[in-house]
Amino acid sequence: MTSLQAAPRLSLRLAPCEPRGRLLPPWRLVLSPSSCRLYTLISRQLPICNAQSYADDLLVASAQSTTTARSRLIAAEREEAKAVLSLFLRQKGLRSAVAARIANKSDGFVEHLISKLQIAYRSRYAEGRELSTPEIRDALLPYLEALSKEHGDSLVEVVENFPDPFAAERESLSYSMILTPTSSNKQKAVARVSTPTSEGALPELVLYLLDLGMDHEEIKNVVRKFPAFAYYNVDRKIKPLVELLLELGVQRSSIPGIIRKRPQLCGISLTDNLKPMMSYMENIGVNQAQWSKVICRFPAFLTYSRAKVEITVSYLTELGVSKENIGKILTRCPHLMSYSVNDNLRPTAEYFRSIGADAASLIQKCPQAFGLNVESKLKPITQFFLDREFSIEEIGIMVNRFGIIHTLSLQENLLPKYEYFLTLGYPRNELVKFPQYFGYSLELRIKPRYARMTGCGVRLILNQMLSISDTRFEEILQKKSGGF
Repeated sequence: MTSLQAAPRLSLRLAPCEPRGRLLPPWRLVLSPSSCRLYTLISRQLPICNAQSYADDLLVASAQSTTTARSRLIAAEREEAKAVLSLFLRQKGLRSAVAARIANKSDGFVEHLISKLQIAYRSRYAEGRELSTPEIRDALLPYLEALSKEHGDSLVEVVENFPDPFAAERESLSYSMILTPTSSNKQKAVARVSTPTSEGALPELVLYLLDLGMDHEEIKNVVRKFPAFAYYNVDRKIKPLVELLLELGVQRSSIPGIIRKRPQLCGISLTDNLKPMMSYMENIGVNQAQWSKVICRFPAFLTYSRAKVEITVSYLTELGVSKENIGKILTRCPHLMSYSVNDNLRPTAEYFRSIGADAASLIQKCPQAFGLNVESKLKPITQFFLDREFSIEEIGIMVNRFGIIHTLSLQENLLPKYEYFLTLGYPRNELVKFPQYFGYSLELRIKPRYARMTGCGVRLILNQMLSISDTRFEEILQKKSGGF
């Protein structure tokens, strides 16, 4: 191949061309008119996924053109990373517009994803070869899935506020050490909790956590996910949190699980953040006696800023929920605090209102329904009943009477139970009167009760057949069948 120094100079520019099955438009290489007389490559189009072809053509370009092309290529890969992030968020249930908005405004996190690509494909970058869409997806999707498992409902907050999603947790370490866990930082952190001291003993942090009930491998896993944890001081960070949890009634055996789920809690100041936040939440009605249950259910609850909590509380008040009931909702379902007002709570409330449901009442009965995606989860449930000739008004009544109906699985719950209902001989309005039918086990409750009832030659309304206790059920059967 002709060397770079010996090659005639070419004038290059990158121009957009038609998409070819990519997440984002590829680019084509366009040569200047003067170069057309020298090369037969003039009209050749080079899709970005053709890495080798693109690299070969760059070898005949000037050094300056190569630099320009490479910078534009990186910009294209940045857009690819945004597209993968948006795709992942849609897979997690966010609306397309919301997922795209989050990906477009999360520049810090996207740059972090680019650094992941550079680490994963170091040799490709060294060769000057670009990455294809499948390669980018293969590198980023597993990483995003791991982040999702680690942060759960807080993933969007981590993405939007990267590299500092939990401001109250800041340590005196650099941001890169705390929230950009590169392989090097992870290795250093894991080594810190794995290497014995000069006296031959394990580090104090490890010894304390082992005594608390964690095993060494669990400790290393926590550090791999959150390297800053390896640098927390036992007396100033870990012990005070553990003592607070014990005071709140958390069982000692539950504390390792809390640390595994949310090690960031150990980095939050008790006096400046945790205790003031707890006092604020108690003032809005969170049950003080239930703190242990709240924290065990959702350790991230105490990592949210007061500003975020106030936004959520303000919206619940706007929705018509009383202050007392706000506290009850947050006590029973602390995950609600992870839901975005604009992306989750408000659109969901508007949708439920559109089908005749009382959103304020529903969020008290079934707050978890407000974390569901309207398009992918709520509308299909509504359509299921519309397809079976239930009216919107009837569906609204069912939702008001049985708030969790939109949280049930179509294939595993609603469909088989509805098909069995059709064999029972009840009129359809029995389901409107008693949608709780869908909340009972088909095999353990519905079928046995129906068989027992028909075996006695008795006919009970759906509510009476299913909702009463076994003892009361037998009493009614005996009475109606002439047993008394």
